[in-house]
This record gives sequence, structure tokens and C-alpha cells, in this order.
Amino acid sequence: MKRFSIAIHGGAGTISRGKMSREKEQAYTKALEEALQAGASVLKNNGTALAAVEKAVIALEDSPLFNAGRGSVFTADGTHEMDASIMDGQDLKCGAVSLITGIKNPISLARDVMQNSGHVFLAGEGAMKFAKKIGYKCEEASYFFDEFRYRQWQKVKGSDSFKLDHSEMDDTKFGTVGAVACDLKGNLAAATSTGGMTNKKWGRIGDSPVIGAGTYADNKTCAVSCTGSGEFFIRGVTAYDVSCLMKYKNISLAEAASKTIHEHLPKIGGDGGLIAVDSQGNVVMPFNTEGMYRGVMTSDGKKQISIYKD
Repeated sequence: MKRFSIAIHGGAGTISRGKMSREKEQAYTKALEEALQAGASVLKNNGTALAAVEKAVIALEDSPLFNAGRGSVFTADGTHEMDASIMDGQDLKCGAVSLITGIKNPISLARDVMQNSGHVFLAGEGAMKFAKKIGYKCEEASYFFDEFRYRQWQKVKGSDSFKLDHSEMDDTKFGTVGAVACDLKGNLAAATSTGGMTNKKWGRIGDSPVIGAGTYADNKTCAVSCTGSGEFFIRGVTAYDVSCLMKYKNISLAEAASKTIHEHLPKIGGDGGLIAVDSQGNVVMPFNTEGMYRGVMTSDGKKQISIYKD
């Protein structure tokens, strides 16, 4: 019988142990554990990898600690524009949304795009019309308001500067979120969700909703969710790069992910990390930054939640 595995991330970047308060470290650890448990409970009950990654990401979107869903950053206009994508490795079906506002759980809307729209990627006004048509309600702006995110925006408001959520350490909150899973049938899935970058303009879209850049899943290779400097993950087609290396060079998940994050991405100036799992349930979580909020749980008893490099 195959084993199940699930891994999650909450952002990669400048995460210094010396600047992290014990209280915040405990809060992050608790939030990561709750997300892991949410996804693992699906897998324990013979649920699908797709359902598991959605559940795990919903838990992270519901936490104000991460830059996704409730904790999303402010745009230059003082709004919240959220992106998400999800992919099923069994049949390569996928769904993505971008530039959406007021949706509590963007990852669920991405799954509905995959299953109920006849399309892969919906954005902006069209995505919102689709959401309303199938019964989503829009939360008030106050649901997404967070004092730290607001102060973060005030520092760059009115300028041409923008801030990646992972580029400057603050012990209050952090990061794009994602999950990958292998279920008991050996099927894979990946999901990623983000609020983008503080003070972003012109409808900027990062890698998180872009299939092949921030998210990818194929039962024949692996499932991947990325976090980091989005423009570089798009240029490097980073999520697919891992799968491609496994498929065409016939190398292991660990070697493929390491090459992607430690060799290919830095060559074009990118930083960040990823989580990935193969159909045997092997999990890797490489990153080339000071830290990455991450966790893994498997059916054979492995459980690990980490923040720093060591």
C-alpha cells in the first residue's frame, strides 16, 4: 500500500532567528501545524491529493499571518488583489485566478475554475463575475484589513517602490502559501495562493497563479508549489523545471529540485524556495534564502515544521 505525504509552505526569504520573537515563532508553528493537520486528515481518510492541498491552503489563507487570503498585502490603490492556482497531477487539469478581490479563499475559486468554468485561468472582473455566478460572496474590506500590512504599505505608499513580502524581515507576518500532496493512490496535486506584493501597480501578476511557474503537478514526475521573487520564477518556469528535469534527465526529485533552486534560479537573479513531492511520497523543500516557513507530514509518522535553514 502506498503512503501519503503532504508538505506546506508559508513563504521564503529573509527570516532571521535573532529577529524572530518566541511568541511569533510559536504562532507561525501553530498555524503551519493546523494547516498540515487539515490536509493530512483528508489523506488519512483516503481523500484525494487535490482535496488535501485545497484544505491545507484554506487553513493558511484563513490565517492573518501569511500573505494570502485574509493576510493579503495592500496594493498601490489600497485594495487587495489575490492570486491562486491548483493542479491535479492525475489528469493535468488545473485552475487559476488572478486580480480577484473580496474572496475569502481564492484557492477554492481556482478549483472551481478548473472544475466548473471550462477554462484554466480567469482574472479580474471576469473572475469576479464567475465567482458571483456560482455563489461566492464577497467579504467586506475590513475582513482583509491588518494593521501590520497597512503600516507596511504606508512606508511605500505614493512612491514607485514595491515590497515583496519576503524581502524584509519583520517578526509579525510573512509569505505566499502553498501545499503539495501525494495521496494513498499515488496521485499528486499542488496549490499556491498569494496576495502579491505591497504597493503593486498596473495589475501586476506574479508566479503563484501561473501554471508551470509557481504551481505544477504531474503524477509521472512531481507536484510543486513555489514561493519567492515571482518575476524570476515566471522567467525560469520554475515549477515545471523540476518536473522537466525528472522527466527528461531521469533524475530524482531531490536532485531536480536542488538544481532548480540552487543553480538555475540564482543564475537569472531569483531567490526563494519550493516544496515538492513525487508519487512515492518523497518530499523535498529546498530554498536559497535565509529561511522558509515549511512543514511536512507523512503516513509513516514523519512530521516536521521548520522556519530557519538549520
